[in-house]
Order: sequence, then C-alpha cells, then structure tokens
Amino acid sequence: MDKALQTMIDNMPEKTGKSLEEWKNILKKKSFAKHSEGVSFLKSEHNVTHGFANTIVALSKEENNTHEDLVATQYTGKENLRPIYEELIKYVNSLGSDVTITPKKGSVSIIRKRQFILIKPATKTRIDLGFKLKDKPTTDRLENSGPFGTMCTHRVRLSDKSEIDKELKSWISEAYEKSI
Repeated sequence: MDKALQTMIDNMPEKTGKSLEEWKNILKKKSFAKHSEGVSFLKSEHNVTHGFANTIVALSKEENNTHEDLVATQYTGKENLRPIYEELIKYVNSLGSDVTITPKKGSVSIIRKRQFILIKPATKTRIDLGFKLKDKPTTDRLENSGPFGTMCTHRVRLSDKSEIDKELKSWISEAYEKSI
C-alpha cells in the first residue's frame, strides 16, 4: 500500500468520525450497483468529503468479492430473476460433482473442464443463458450466441422459472457432457 493511501486511512477516524472498518460495515448493509452511488451515499448521508468517500468505497469493494456478494450484486434491482438463477444452479449441481460455479462481476460461469454455460442477468426482466454447443443448429428458442460472441455458441433468453423445462435441461446436460 502506498504511503499516501496509508496516511489517508490513518487519518480517517479523525477526519470522518469513523475508521475504515466501521465505514466498510456501513457499506456492507447497503447495495450499490455503481461505485458513484456509494460515494454519493457517503457524501450526502454522512458528510464525508469526496476524496475519503471515493477511497472508502474503492477499498470496501476489494473485499466484497465473495461468490455470494458477486451474485447479490448482479441481481440488485433484478431480484425477480433470482429464483430463475437459483433453479438453474440447482439443476447444474445435479449434473455431477465436477461442476464448478464461478461468479464474476456480471455473470456466472459454469465449468466442468471448461465453461459449458454462462448465466447473465441481461436486463431487469431477462436472464441470458449462454451455451457451448458446437455444431448444434439454432432454433427459435436456442438462438445464436448474440452478445456473448465467441464465449458461447448459443443463447436462450429466460424470463420465468417455468422456462427451465425438459428441453432446456437437455441442452444444459448436452453442454455438460461435451465439456470434458
């Protein structure tokens, strides 16, 4: 850590009334989609100067990268999609003990030896489920990869848990089988 940053952290209790750890605990109870929202909150609700607010938010985000934190952040403002995500994860976990679920900032990769599906809350009303299914023809439902580009070969748009049906599960299973 550079000297200026350490000095700022050391001066935080005197200048802001709370230590960095105390500020982190306050921010943990809130959920901000953007860095700037956290900064605005600290400035408006706690009268923290911009420099300190920016530093507090940046340092608190470095630690909020547990799998659950990453998933929670993805579904902030899209809570209605969370049951779809949970149902997908439940099915994926039933495929085998060799499945790894890897949340990232904007999506969740499902990996066997390589990624075979990608779950992304694309809008407030839709999850895009990306597949690796080489040489599989597209259909009205199993579209080309769209915004996923080369990360996936196909995409299915999901807006309701009921869409996790036999057909979708068969595609997920096929992608899983092909990922060895």
